[in-house]
Amino acid sequence: MTTLEARVPDAGSGGAVHSGAAAEPRARPPRPPARTGLPRAFLELTKPGITRMVVVTTAAGFYMAARGSIDWLLLLHTLVATALVASGCNAFNQILERDADARMRRTARRPLPSGRLGTTEAYAFSVFISAVGLVQLVLFVNVLTAILVAASLASYVWIYTPMKKATWVATWVGAVPGALPILAGWTAAGGGLDAVGWALFAILFLWQMPHFFALAWIYRDDYSRGGFRMLTVVDPSGRRSGRQAVLFALLLIPASLLPSLLGVAGQLYLGAALILGVAFTGLAVRHAMRRTDRDAWGLFIGSIAYLPLLLLLLAIDKLPY
Repeated sequence: MTTLEARVPDAGSGGAVHSGAAAEPRARPPRPPARTGLPRAFLELTKPGITRMVVVTTAAGFYMAARGSIDWLLLLHTLVATALVASGCNAFNQILERDADARMRRTARRPLPSGRLGTTEAYAFSVFISAVGLVQLVLFVNVLTAILVAASLASYVWIYTPMKKATWVATWVGAVPGALPILAGWTAAGGGLDAVGWALFAILFLWQMPHFFALAWIYRDDYSRGGFRMLTVVDPSGRRSGRQAVLFALLLIPASLLPSLLGVAGQLYLGAALILGVAFTGLAVRHAMRRTDRDAWGLFIGSIAYLPLLLLLLAIDKLPY
């Protein structure tokens, strides 16, 4: 941003001040810095990358629960509403963490700590889009899905976010709202809170742990500056977070096989899920043994590749349910 200060004549008497002498130009108070790019700032407030992943997992849950032809209008309402609530959730998170974000190199340029948005307008924006999304779910999808999405919002904003500064266990808690969207997609298409829905939830829950522990190691110094009690801050050696990454990657293997065992996916998915799970666990083991930034990046990028591949295979090898 640039600050533009203009020195102009006072406008009180036709642009001049009469004081018995020649009119002298009088400076106005400096204008506040002009804020440009507000649409972009509001977009950044929603964390588009995270919102996009929420939409993908919701769509996957919806597709798996759909019987016969897909109700495209229902799917559209589900995805738009979920995206609005997820965006509002991410915006609320940035409002609550704006002071910590200002101390962290990775987040200092976010809209609130950088001054591109004010807290009041960010708060109004968050409330509005979250409310619109929840109302849309109630009116055009179903109440159960609206409850699940509201639970994701509430647990992320009012439990997980403040908990991050108190204990590293917040990582486990934060995986719950991260896994609820796929269950919401399942219920939106007519599925219930049954074994298959919870199996999809378990896959998302367990996947997040190696994903986040890798990220927490890469940005451990930043998290420390921000005052967050991540496991990589509590244990700078990285041994405990490395072990947890391996543990959850191992648990993810049998969880990822459940769709086949429950009869909603075929043998192609079963074999591919097993191969992906072993490969993902191998990345977690390598990170745990070496604890280098390079290996943490390998695990993180591997996690980004693992989930879309798994969901794609699940969709390709879907069986009638």
